[in-house]
Amino acid sequence: MMNSRAKKILLVDDNEIFLKMMGQSFKNHGFECTFASSAEDAITLLNTSSPPDIILSDYEMLEMNGIEFKRHLMHDAELKDIPFVFLTYFSDNDLIISGLDLRAIDFVVKDTPIKVIISKINNILFTIEKQRELTELEIKKAASSLNFKSIPVTKPTVKGFEIDFWHNAYHDIPGGDFIDFIRVNDRYKFVVLGDVMGKKWMAWFFTFGFLSYIRSAVRFTALSGEYSVAAILQKVNSVICFDNILKDILSSLSLLLIDSEENKITYAGAGDLPLLHYQSANNKLKQLNSTGLLLGLMEEGNYNQQEIILEKGDKLFIFTDGMIDFIDESMKKSDYNLFVEMMQPYMTMDDGFTKMKKELFLKGLDQQVDDQSIISIYKN
Repeated sequence: MMNSRAKKILLVDDNEIFLKMMGQSFKNHGFECTFASSAEDAITLLNTSSPPDIILSDYEMLEMNGIEFKRHLMHDAELKDIPFVFLTYFSDNDLIISGLDLRAIDFVVKDTPIKVIISKINNILFTIEKQRELTELEIKKAASSLNFKSIPVTKPTVKGFEIDFWHNAYHDIPGGDFIDFIRVNDRYKFVVLGDVMGKKWMAWFFTFGFLSYIRSAVRFTALSGEYSVAAILQKVNSVICFDNILKDILSSLSLLLIDSEENKITYAGAGDLPLLHYQSANNKLKQLNSTGLLLGLMEEGNYNQQEIILEKGDKLFIFTDGMIDFIDESMKKSDYNLFVEMMQPYMTMDDGFTKMKKELFLKGLDQQVDDQSIISIYKN
């Protein structure tokens, strides 16, 4: 079934009259339109806003023509796969071949009746959507048969602490976020939150490798009796840097060790966002920064660890960047401080995280641009 939201189309043409006429017609047929009067303006728009579902571009433009525009997009990993259709006043086989070689989907002659153009664009988008659905269905079947989960089904039990988490995959397609709770014994439990860089299924595939190395490093560390989260991060990073498959893949990671006997938490991070420590005694949210580099970036990751003491009523939050990224007036933004402000009113509530999930996280899904994951640790 086609997604019910309005399809976004970027119209690029240096003829202002034609652009307005075409835009109004597409809007009348339910499209959400953005406009650019040159390829250069279109590139700026694409780099500063959420991607459209399709680009409809004139071929004959000053400075940068349509072929050059498409060639530019082909060199941008974030933009090269956006469906692209050329508009032209003439039919030229060499031109058409050049465009198709650049993976343009179609050529449309400008003299074509506008209703026919709109019908053609609708058909293209419908075909793309159906193909995407079939592809995702096949991948989901394969993923299900592997029985591998990068997100737990239930929250863990730890003496003296309440741990909860929330995760939402972008467009319901598993991506690079992964969560794990690794029990060593009655005293120690590790909390893992990571984010593999990449898009959707491709990133999800690499979570296999990262989680496997993390779990192995934790187990070997536990066997030796040396519970250093910084040392574990360095071991994982060293192995990844020498892994021929993962060495060019980067991931952030927050690694925490909960000691339920001494009621303390040890934390080390690799390119992750600052943790939030809510101190109930003064009703303040404090940021805790890590010093380590992203996993896989350099062999020496400079990982340090710090001890976190949670007093009764204190809360600790670990989250991926999908929680602070959002769409605002078609612009993608990241605002850590705004996210902190939105969380603040829930801190004094005993069931604050439950209410945040319902009132804050779920209601913000229409602005979601990436996988979202957050873990809450509460000292009860």
